Amino acid sequence: MSNIMSGKELSNQIEEDIKQFAKQCIIRPSVAVIEIGGNSNTEAYIKAKEEACNRVGIYLRYYKYEIDTSELTIINKIKELNNDDYVNGIMVTLPIPEKYNEKRIVNTIINSKDVDGLTDINVGRLISGRKSIMPCTVQGIMELFKYYNVALTGKDVVIVGDGKVVGKPLINVLLNEGATVTICHSKTVDIKKHTLTADIVISCAGVKNLIKADMIKEGAVVVDAGCSYENGKAYGDVDYAKVSKKASLITPPTGGVGPMTVAMLLKNTILCYNNNKS
Repeated sequence: MSNIMSGKELSNQIEEDIKQFAKQCIIRPSVAVIEIGGNSNTEAYIKAKEEACNRVGIYLRYYKYEIDTSELTIINKIKELNNDDYVNGIMVTLPIPEKYNEKRIVNTIINSKDVDGLTDINVGRLISGRKSIMPCTVQGIMELFKYYNVALTGKDVVIVGDGKVVGKPLINVLLNEGATVTICHSKTVDIKKHTLTADIVISCAGVKNLIKADMIKEGAVVVDAGCSYENGKAYGDVDYAKVSKKASLITPPTGGVGPMTVAMLLKNTILCYNNNKS
C-alpha cells in the first residue's frame, strides 16, 4: 500500500467540484492577484494559479508592480478592487520587498475578499477559533489530513518553521483540532530532539533537505510544506527518498502540498463569491 499523500489527486477532485459550480454562475467568479517586485519563482507560482483558474472557470486578474512603484499606487489599486463588484477575491503575493509596509498593504484588502486569510481580522478569528478564511497552504494541509484520515486529537505535532503564512497560522488551527503542538524555528537549538518523538512533522522552513530520516520516528506522518530554490530548481524541506521509508504517510516533493495550496485559492475565491453575493 502506498504511503504517499497525493495533493494532486485531491486537488483534481476539488477543481472538478468548483468547475461544476462555476458553470452555473451567471457572472464568472474572479480573483485579483497582486505581485510586487517578484522573480521567476513567484511568477511560476502565479502561472500555476492562472492555469488552475482557467481550468475551473475562474477569471484571474494579474497586476504586477515593479519595485519602484509607490506604495500609495498599490494601496489605491487594492481599494479600487475592494469596491469592484466583479472581483470576489484579492491576494498579494508574499513576500514583498522590504521597502514596503507589508502589513499595511495586506490589511487594505477588505476581510470579505481576503482569499489568503492574512488580514488581521481573519488572523484574529483564526486564533480565537471563530469561522474565518484560512490561509491557503494551511487549509490545504488540513484538507490532506482529512482526506487521508490522519487523526489530530491528542497527537504530538511538530511544526518546523514559524512564518506568518504557514507556521504561525498552523499552530492555532492544530490546537483547535486538539493536537499538542511544538514549534521549531531558526533559534531552536536541537530540532531533532523535538521531531524524533513527534507523531506528525510539518516542515515549512524553506531549507533544502532539512528533515532527514534520523530525525523522525518510525511510522510518523510527514508533511513537506517548504520550498527553496537552488540553480533555478525547487526543493522541499524533506529528504524524501530516505524519510519516505520510515513515514507511514508522506507528501511527495512535487504533487503534494503545492497543488493543494492552489486548490484552496480556488475554493476560497468561491467562498468569497458566495459571501459577497449574500
